[in-house]
Amino acid sequence: SSSILPSPPCAGCGSKVGSTALSEALRRVQQDFPALPRDAVLVGLDSPDDAAVVTVPPGQVMVHTVDYFTALIDDPFIFAQICLKHCLSDLYAMGATPYTVLATVQVPYAAPAKQSEMLYQILAGTHKGLLASGTPLVGGHTVVGPQLALGFACNGVADPTQLLRKGGMRPGDALILTQPLGTGTLFAADMQGKAKGRWIEEAIAHILTPNQAAAEIFRAHGATACTDVTGFGLAGHLLEMLRASGVTATVYLDALPVLAGAAETLAAGIVSTLQPQNLQAAAFIDPAGTSHPLYPLLFDPQTAGGLLAAVPATTVQACLTDLQQHGNTAAALVGEITTTDRAYPLTLKRE
Repeated sequence: SSSILPSPPCAGCGSKVGSTALSEALRRVQQDFPALPRDAVLVGLDSPDDAAVVTVPPGQVMVHTVDYFTALIDDPFIFAQICLKHCLSDLYAMGATPYTVLATVQVPYAAPAKQSEMLYQILAGTHKGLLASGTPLVGGHTVVGPQLALGFACNGVADPTQLLRKGGMRPGDALILTQPLGTGTLFAADMQGKAKGRWIEEAIAHILTPNQAAAEIFRAHGATACTDVTGFGLAGHLLEMLRASGVTATVYLDALPVLAGAAETLAAGIVSTLQPQNLQAAAFIDPAGTSHPLYPLLFDPQTAGGLLAAVPATTVQACLTDLQQHGNTAAALVGEITTTDRAYPLTLKRE
């Protein structure tokens, strides 16, 4: 007997989530999270128009960024908060204030009712994550595909004279990192069933911590440069700052804040699949520190990582105290900016 094989899922606009599933998810989330009044949004998510329309505050500039990645945990509600924190961090690192957000969602192939439920969980997590900054979600796009994935186009506003850039660091500045490292190796271990549940639980607690307060504290303490530490790892993002500033730096390996379990998974040789590409940055690092057990952590890709900033040495202790008292409990002094008369842009120091 012959059997009829199901048609393969369509691509193009045939891959969109159906209107019934989408409308039901939106109805539920708008019921649970009433829209905050925002005079700047002329046309938003509650309108049937083709695009959002917002006004631009006079005297300010727009700051735009986008990120997108596949799910690293099974809970779509928590995953949405992680992804949103990751995407908003670029705005905070630039000294901008979030203004509007657009979402791009891919839900797995499933019956419409299941797609609608997953969309609701994603949108609910997104709205929860946006409450702290009062930023409206003004639109987005939804498709179906082989796995859950999510991204946000985040739009911010800023005073053009108060932007934080990667360049601007000066010899003598201190380097502060606000969040522990190790999400790459920990979640790689989790995928292999080799991570303890409490390690992942603690990691999620850290990566859900917004970077909003840290950015404000850095500006208040005269930060000369800032970036968020994400996919290229601490070394990759710091090297970008060093090139932009025309300086070198020393990193204190023993002072690096580390997520619980990350040292153990690194010692077991468990690293992210992006780690080998990130290791190319080693060509710009003094090889004297390569034997240190935390050396691989420099190249560990971070999801929803913290901020790395340079602040004047005279303000470092006050800045650290402020950070630790406002949610960044693991914030640490991790290095210093040095002059350019060195063989390598980045030198490593151990106790």
